[in-house]
Amino acid sequence: MVTLAYLRAYRRFFVVAWQFLPLLLSYARDRRRFLLFGPSRRVSSEMRIERADTLLESLLTLGPTFIKLGQLLSTRPDILPPEYVDQLSKLQDEVPPAPWDEAEKVVKAELGPVRTNFEEFDTEAISGASLGQVYAARIDGERVAVKVRRPNIEELVAADLRVIRWSLPIIMRFIGQARAFSLENLADEFARTIRQEMDYDREASMLAEIRSNFDGDDDVEIPQVVDSHSGPRVLTMEYIGGTKINRVADLDERGIDRHELAETLQRAYLQMIIEDGVFHADPHPGNLAVEDDGTIVFYDFGMSGRVDEFIQRKIVDFYISVANQDIDGILDALIEMGTLSPEADRATMGKVMELAIADARGEDIETYRVQQIVSQVEDTIYEFPLRLPSNLALVLRVATVVEGVCVTLDPEFDFIAVATEYLTEQGYREESIKQYLSETGDQLQASTRSLARTPPKLERALDRIDRDDFYVRADIEDGNDVVDLLAKRLVYGMVLSVTLFSTAFLYATEAFRGAIVAAVVSLALIGLLYQSFRKRRGIRATPQFTRHEMRQRRGRE
Repeated sequence: MVTLAYLRAYRRFFVVAWQFLPLLLSYARDRRRFLLFGPSRRVSSEMRIERADTLLESLLTLGPTFIKLGQLLSTRPDILPPEYVDQLSKLQDEVPPAPWDEAEKVVKAELGPVRTNFEEFDTEAISGASLGQVYAARIDGERVAVKVRRPNIEELVAADLRVIRWSLPIIMRFIGQARAFSLENLADEFARTIRQEMDYDREASMLAEIRSNFDGDDDVEIPQVVDSHSGPRVLTMEYIGGTKINRVADLDERGIDRHELAETLQRAYLQMIIEDGVFHADPHPGNLAVEDDGTIVFYDFGMSGRVDEFIQRKIVDFYISVANQDIDGILDALIEMGTLSPEADRATMGKVMELAIADARGEDIETYRVQQIVSQVEDTIYEFPLRLPSNLALVLRVATVVEGVCVTLDPEFDFIAVATEYLTEQGYREESIKQYLSETGDQLQASTRSLARTPPKLERALDRIDRDDFYVRADIEDGNDVVDLLAKRLVYGMVLSVTLFSTAFLYATEAFRGAIVAAVVSLALIGLLYQSFRKRRGIRATPQFTRHEMRQRRGRE
């Protein structure tokens, strides 16, 4: 069985290699203009767009696993240039469903005979995706939606994951060291993510948790799981119909306020990310519907994520800083989240953020478009070595996709104004102001105490200088024994110079025995000196990047 799996993976490897060969040759020519020799060549934005189109077609051709990989890559501006991110964001997880007779085997293996477990079962799939497909059925007179994992998808995914792992060393030869680090981590993250998405037990658990968080909210509807008819490969939920959220004309016919709908959607995601810490991570229009009374229905929780409390606080800091046009606050939040490298030049990044906000700002001081800001940051992120935390990458994707849906509903929709209003209602802005005032008060108290202590100390120092009783003591921290090492080298060098002179003098005076002894000592000293340099322990410092140093650097510029 293991041998068969590896044979399948080897065959798949050659199929994948054939698809990606033109791109690899192009990247090789980027490094050597004539492939084997010549200088590197400049890659224009138009060339990147053309290659991104080629990559998109290859991913679609290779099927489910690589479609999912492309979707994940579209959330990683730290790995791919902006042109690739834009093109891959077009990937839709929609593929023709597998034949019913194959899907039926999955249902039967998981639940038993279809006729025994369901009163009715429509064998025509109502939707098809790369990893699963959905059917309509009835249980006890109630309509349900049955999500069935695509037949034999496990073997294909396992083979493709092996291919991706085998391909990494080849791909890393064509990218920089920082991107290679991010790409290697991405491979592990992707393997974990796609296995989670194929586990319908996990999806049922996430769906139930998110549904409980919206209990009592009449504006949001999430299907209930039918546990008795669900398992790792089959997920049965109550059927909730509705109009696809991007069908604007149909919504207008039903008299639904599209601005209010966009605001409801935005607030729902702010609650999931900032308040609850667990969120639906695939908000494209196919997974969002609207009932006749304006209630938003969420489908497909296979792609979902969690946000820890620290990231939640930093996201709040980011939104508040954008609303307040606090450039330093924005940069601090991005750095502390891990989105922006501490090694990035703050002055340059500050200018980028100022331009982004100036470009996105309307007449009102709080009218910005987060998608424009994120796009500007993404463009800059690619130029710096960093790795986005996986769930933060999902949050970044969710923010941009949700705003796209909101703008489709209402072209004048103000994403940041709604976010600011939400944060104000929840007390986050007030809490931020209180924290700022508290920190400012502490600094003023410390400054006052310092001012009170300074004159007496200064007077005592001046009195000692007047009495010629002033001296300076300097302590050197030498955790790596650098001073000790330098002293040894100095002593070895001085003694070596004496022994070399003695060797030459004794040899010239024909005192050969003495010359031999002096020569042996000289050789021993040379060996000790060589050994001290070979260890390479000293005179090296580890660069430290702290916010204080960055501020000092900005002050000098």
